Amino acid sequence: MDSPPLTHVHQDTVRRVNEIMPCDEELFDLAELFKIFGDSTRIRILLVLFESEMCVCGLAELLGMTQSAISHQLQVLKKSKLVKYRREGKTIFYSLADSHVRTILDQGMEHIAE
Repeated sequence: MDSPPLTHVHQDTVRRVNEIMPCDEELFDLAELFKIFGDSTRIRILLVLFESEMCVCGLAELLGMTQSAISHQLQVLKKSKLVKYRREGKTIFYSLADSHVRTILDQGMEHIAE
């Protein structure tokens, strides 16, 4: 007859890790952020914006999509604070919000290349 496996919880380790774990709200926000990266169209837009700021019409032409579709995706990216915009006359130019966006995608590309 097999005896059950012995288990020993290392309470010090569990306590230490539990103290540094982010709160549930932060984990939820992080999961929501990564959901944004789950759409290849949004990834393509971000990759374009790595190279240059661009208006909706430029993005639409470059990506072969309608301006309406691009605008919708830009709204999602703006809401998630991944892109920012500036107005020049009647034209709005979009760019990456900060260097963190590039770091996230660079590390993702590095990971899939392994």
